[in-house]
Amino acid sequence: MLRILKALLKKELILMRKNPFIPRIIIAMPIMIMSVIPLVATLEVKDVGVVVIDNDRSQLSNEIIADLASTGFLKIEGVAGNQSRAIGYIEAGKADVILTIPENYSKDFGKVNIDANGVNATKGMLGANYVAQSLMNTLAQYQRANAIDIPLASTSVVNRFNPTLDFKNYMIPALIVVLLIIICGFLPTLNIVSEKEEGTLDAMNVTPVSKFTFVISKLIPYWVAGVIVVTIGMLVGWAVYGLTPMGNILLIYLATIIFSLVMSSLGVWIANRSSTMLQSIFVMFAFIMVFQLMGGLFTPIHSMPDWAQCITYAIPPRYFIEIMRSVYLKGTTLDGLLLQFGALSAFALGLSLVAARSYKKQS
Repeated sequence: MLRILKALLKKELILMRKNPFIPRIIIAMPIMIMSVIPLVATLEVKDVGVVVIDNDRSQLSNEIIADLASTGFLKIEGVAGNQSRAIGYIEAGKADVILTIPENYSKDFGKVNIDANGVNATKGMLGANYVAQSLMNTLAQYQRANAIDIPLASTSVVNRFNPTLDFKNYMIPALIVVLLIIICGFLPTLNIVSEKEEGTLDAMNVTPVSKFTFVISKLIPYWVAGVIVVTIGMLVGWAVYGLTPMGNILLIYLATIIFSLVMSSLGVWIANRSSTMLQSIFVMFAFIMVFQLMGGLFTPIHSMPDWAQCITYAIPPRYFIEIMRSVYLKGTTLDGLLLQFGALSAFALGLSLVAARSYKKQS
């Protein structure tokens, strides 16, 4: 089996060398996308999650929380007892802003701290502004109702994980995911369908090569391609924008290998079920559109309707996106990403089996 696999991999390498388009797109496309898109991409944000640290526990603090919950842009995710528990909400992706109400705030109207999640720069910035505006409106109404005339202290906003709120820091990990989706999804699909149209796959069908060996020979080159794409993406992110991963870079490569297997297996399955190049392109394009729009790349998942949020659990890029952003911007360790790695591995195993079973050998 190893001898046959080696021969098939050699064949794949020869095919790539004869088709200069593939090596060029693996190298040129990441450089072009990573250099230009972070400068022009934007996001729209709503339903910002807020966690409150209520150290005052007064009528005023209750009114502040109630007014925050009544706005159309904010959603109270919880009331934490201390800073560490509140930070846990942000690290778990459940909240975007922390509002800390100090002790005796209803008496002296002291300084209020607002911590924003800078991993999503736009959502963190807007969320902090929404919270600050709602807070000032509540204080003004409370003072008028109680005939109080005390100057209001300013609020202090701290942006967690992305202190400069630079939107490029949020987009760079997302664009790496987009590149993997496109390259590791499209290329194996086009490769197999082109062999069908040229007739070379017919010769392979009558050989004693097993389904598993054939599929593995199609997947391994795109594992390597995925690693190359991620490496180029990180190098461009560092050289052009000065952004480097906060966490262990090995976790990024581990997730890349698993996700490359997911996308290339999906591509092999689509190619095995397609008769023409055009058919495979349209089917793969449909999957890629769903992955990009519902995987949390450009639209925050918590801003989607409840039914759509449920669907995202069946979308593999959701988990890879969470891993990339957590490791890149938060420095999250493997212990905090076991769920994402487990889900991604399950998708990889399942799609690999589906791809192998969909390959129809002829006698």
